[in-house]
Amino acid sequence: MKEEVEAVLAQIRPTLQADGGDVELVDVNEGVVRLKLKGACNGCPMATMTLRHGIERLLKERIPEVKEVIAV
Repeated sequence: MKEEVEAVLAQIRPTLQADGGDVELVDVNEGVVRLKLKGACNGCPMATMTLRHGIERLLKERIPEVKEVIAV
């Protein structure tokens, strides 16, 4: 599943990078994806919305085994 998550993140990454941010996959374990938001995304007031309504939604749509996305 890790490779599938990386593939989805690769599609999302250009949008984040355009705003000065990025995302790094830390771990995938039993359907829980742990991500690190970097650059402008780290500490951004909209980071939680980006994570929940953007990244998590897309990951769950494309990879049904994903249960949750957590920022670390």
